[in-house]
Amino acid sequence: MHKHRYVGLDSDAVLKSRKEFGNNILTIKKRDSIWLKLFAKFADPLIIVLLIAALLSALISCYEYWHLHSSVSIFIEPLGILFAVLLATGLSFLFELKAEKEFDILNQVNDDEAYEVIREGSVQQVPKKDIVVGDIVIIEAGCEIPADGVLLESVHLIVDESSLTGESSCRKTVDHAQFDKNATYASNMVFRGTKVLVGHAIYTVQTVGDATENGKVFESTQIDNSTKTPLNEQLFKLSAFITKMSYIIALIIIASRCIRFFTDAGDNWTLIEFVTYFLRSLMLSVTVVVVAVPEGLPMAVTLCLAYSMRRMIKSNNLVRKLHACETMGATNVICTDKTGTLTKNQMEVSSVVFYGLPHEQDLNDSEFSFYVKEGVSVNCTAQLDFSGDTPRPLGNPTESALLLWLFKHGVYYIDYRNDAKVINEIPFSTEYKFMAVEVLSGCGKRILYVKGAPEIIYGMCSHYPNGLDWSSFDAKIKSFQEDSMRTLAFAYKVLDPHEMAIDQTTIVAKDIHFMGFVAIEDAVREDVKDAVRSCRDAGIDIKIVTGDNPITTRRVAQEIGLWTDEDNDLSMMTGPEFEALSDDELIHRSDSLKVVARAKPQDKKRLVECLMKRGHVVAVTGDGTNDAPALKAAHVGLSMGSGTGVAKEAGDITILDDSFASIRKAVMWGRSLYLNIQRFLLFQLTVNLAACLVVLISSFMGSGTLLNVTQMLWVNLIMDSFAAVAFASIPPQDNLMKQHPRDRKQFIITPKMGTLIGIMGAVFAVSLLSCYAFFLHTDIEPGAFSNIFNYTWRDFSRGEITPYEHSLFFNIFVLLQFWNMLNAKAFLSGGSAFRFKGCKGFLLIWALVLIGQIVIITFGGEVFHVCSLSIEDWVITLILTFPVVAIGELVRIVQKHSL
Repeated sequence: MHKHRYVGLDSDAVLKSRKEFGNNILTIKKRDSIWLKLFAKFADPLIIVLLIAALLSALISCYEYWHLHSSVSIFIEPLGILFAVLLATGLSFLFELKAEKEFDILNQVNDDEAYEVIREGSVQQVPKKDIVVGDIVIIEAGCEIPADGVLLESVHLIVDESSLTGESSCRKTVDHAQFDKNATYASNMVFRGTKVLVGHAIYTVQTVGDATENGKVFESTQIDNSTKTPLNEQLFKLSAFITKMSYIIALIIIASRCIRFFTDAGDNWTLIEFVTYFLRSLMLSVTVVVVAVPEGLPMAVTLCLAYSMRRMIKSNNLVRKLHACETMGATNVICTDKTGTLTKNQMEVSSVVFYGLPHEQDLNDSEFSFYVKEGVSVNCTAQLDFSGDTPRPLGNPTESALLLWLFKHGVYYIDYRNDAKVINEIPFSTEYKFMAVEVLSGCGKRILYVKGAPEIIYGMCSHYPNGLDWSSFDAKIKSFQEDSMRTLAFAYKVLDPHEMAIDQTTIVAKDIHFMGFVAIEDAVREDVKDAVRSCRDAGIDIKIVTGDNPITTRRVAQEIGLWTDEDNDLSMMTGPEFEALSDDELIHRSDSLKVVARAKPQDKKRLVECLMKRGHVVAVTGDGTNDAPALKAAHVGLSMGSGTGVAKEAGDITILDDSFASIRKAVMWGRSLYLNIQRFLLFQLTVNLAACLVVLISSFMGSGTLLNVTQMLWVNLIMDSFAAVAFASIPPQDNLMKQHPRDRKQFIITPKMGTLIGIMGAVFAVSLLSCYAFFLHTDIEPGAFSNIFNYTWRDFSRGEITPYEHSLFFNIFVLLQFWNMLNAKAFLSGGSAFRFKGCKGFLLIWALVLIGQIVIITFGGEVFHVCSLSIEDWVITLILTFPVVAIGELVRIVQKHSL
């Protein structure tokens, strides 16, 4: 394609251009200030409810201080509520700031995508963000254009400008005679964010970053991190249900306490006493609502997503669309490419057969050798980057292998490109499976070079080496293909002065000479076999859909353990056979298929749609522009990191290392994310149920407030903010990939979870009420709780418990939840609750809960209505509550051995 030798910018010119015009980065829209975000937290309905509770408490305290002459300590409770509000709000604010930083990765990651740029006379790979005004950029089919500029050269260039103008197919050219006068933009202009559909070109950059046309509309295209996923919507419905139930419980508490007030007071009550009692009841019911409503759910989801996204990036999975995180956990079919995903995509020429060479590796100075070297060099879109110690391939791996083969034999491909003038060409297409270029050769002749699938190239030739016939040639090609090698054949024709070679996308030249072929090997990745086995053990079907030939594809399927001796012809299909099936026939056969070879782009999309109609949750991999329809159609599109911009735009997750092993990790993280949210719900709803039952039942019993406002707010902080962080940080466990995929429509609260929540909540409530009754009917002196089994039960109740006993009761309540965190952590883990490998985050939060409880009991005083406990008291309460996790461990051991 190169008609000129371009030098490009040197390092000094790059720095000068960047200083004058800026980086090629789109500025993220200005966000609200930190203070505005903090103040916005107080607009939350639940925070408003808490503030109302603090106001009610303050009013009661004022009345008791000025009218009943209580001490100034009466104001400790409203101050304690206010402190708890500030603490909960502050933690939530900090967690959301952290999550926001994680989401920023999604808006910035594309800036690191590499592009081929000519600088200092050499082709180099440069990140998009480092491209500057004046750079000369090489673009080809499937490439997303990195900056606005003017074409220097173009060949059959068609660009999708729908993101700017709505026009999905714009022909671009440097020939002014072919300019479209009605086009929105000049026909020799290309723009950032648009995509090359066909052809290739070289252009010089005119504007970068915010100055580009794409930059002017960037605000509307930024990723919205507030997007609701199906999981979010399910959790919000759960929250709404629990909220309604909590309001009902709150009303019952108010009504029962009012009835109790009138029953106990008889005719001896005053309006002031009733108002005070009613306000306290209202405050208590408000606190119950705060505790019962799982306001930590949205934060738990956000933290799980943020944590999973960050860890998935480390395992080479860049999540571009939020729903993909959770959906990967439900995936039960993966339609994968072969090249680059199952194989290394590091092509190397293994065997060379050019029939005009004395030896297959001998690139001598003969005329035929010149045709080989020039033909390979000019009929090729790949490049080599010589800026390092060794040449680095850029572009198509198969074509790069040919250039590396030339370099290995002392041939510098760029010399042949610079000496030859391209007259016309046909870019490679999966439709016709060849590419061709007509050049004014460096030897002064006009020559046509053709390269492509062996059967296609052989068929268009009329001159063959002596003794070469189709049967012997086909047998040799198949022998290479059976060893999983890709074969490419070559042909040429020295054209007569007025002979026409190419007409649009058709070769019209006659008497073409067959030159020979090469076999190129792309070995299977070392980790793919284990990854495929792991996915199949996890109940996930793997299907290879590729444009490669059936023999090579089946050999790869055998190597990775997908194709077994039990498979037959029904397990594999070619593109023409696939196309001949009706939709009903294909739906019927889709489950049994393992390999679809010689597939066209629409074949992959059709297979995905049929599998989805069968009720499967489908993930599909793709790296080319032609994969975009299938990537969009699937539940999860997995684009390859080395793929085209179009494929990445259509995908939901980008596999940065192109490896199938990374896809397995994406499945594992998706399952882990969902399970961690279930664990959080199991823990939180158990606490909710226990707290509500204790307060509700005690209101009917006429007992005093078993848990006061500040104590309940501390409990709320534990189960919301702390628990959300703790459970979000639990890493995936191996047993996740031994389970079958979940039903995506399944309600997140499974029957097993519902049973556990009901049983544990009821057990906690009964245990706590029994504990309270024990304190009412015994006299426990401070520091003497260790003699718990020596106390005498009295037939009468003292009516209320002492501050010391209340501290014991509160401590027991919190420690029950403390130990139950381990039970929730071990839910569906298949292991012990005390296995903390990889759970440093959880262990830290778990320890902080205990430390926080010690601080509150020791120094909380009148704020939390507690008094300090002795070391013996702590040991006894820890021992009394430990059976919560001990019994859980016993149940898990029994269940494990019964399987």
